[in-house]
Amino acid sequence: MSTTTIRLPEKLKTRVARAADHAGKTAHSFILEAIAEKTENAEHREAFHAEAEKRFAELLRTKKTISWKEMRAHLEKRAAGKVSRRPAARKLTP
Repeated sequence: MSTTTIRLPEKLKTRVARAADHAGKTAHSFILEAIAEKTENAEHREAFHAEAEKRFAELLRTKKTISWKEMRAHLEKRAAGKVSRRPAARKLTP
């Protein structure tokens, strides 16, 4: 484990101390959890964008897609616990 110094403005330091106390944690553990959570969120966002780019490239390559109306109906059935077959991708119409 390494050491990093973080300079916090006095107001933020007070807020962190209050929030940590309320959560029953030390300010140190509270800050570590906050950094880990922020890092995880950034990693998830990065993965989401990479997947979106990959899917968009596939759409451009194949020119096939599923309409939102069809996909939404499918997802609503699935969310309600009903069996629903995924709609087939069709050529994109101009």
